[in-house]
Amino acid sequence: MKSYETLADLKPLVGEVIGTSDWILIDQQRINLFADATGDHQWIHVDVERAKTGPFGKPIAHGFLTLSLMSAFFYSGFEIRKSAMGVNYGLNKVRFIQPVPAGSRVRGHFRLLAWDAIDNGAQLTIEVSMEMEGSDKPVCVAESITRRF
Repeated sequence: MKSYETLADLKPLVGEVIGTSDWILIDQQRINLFADATGDHQWIHVDVERAKTGPFGKPIAHGFLTLSLMSAFFYSGFEIRKSAMGVNYGLNKVRFIQPVPAGSRVRGHFRLLAWDAIDNGAQLTIEVSMEMEGSDKPVCVAESITRRF
């Protein structure tokens, strides 16, 4: 995990990668729990036998499950030691590039796109490129806006 002392330490790093998260396993149990939490029980996610004969050959994670892992990616990707807290301010854009089959591991790479001063902190626009182990193509790319104080 990359560590930064203060928010100001990030300001000159606009355009650069500022961290990479730990790997997270997307197993069938995680997919099923996400389906239960969201009410999205589409067969390509939760019906293992039917998904074997579907377009992906096995169940795949919900796109929004992959996106929701961004919080965990942030937690292990980098730290700002003298920042009391951060809040999710939203997203500029999100693209789901390829499916994530059950049993895959994913992680996030963080590239700082913008650093803007706000009262008592900074607003960071960060491109999060989520990769799947063994693939050259990202599974999801999103622009996250985070406010840090």
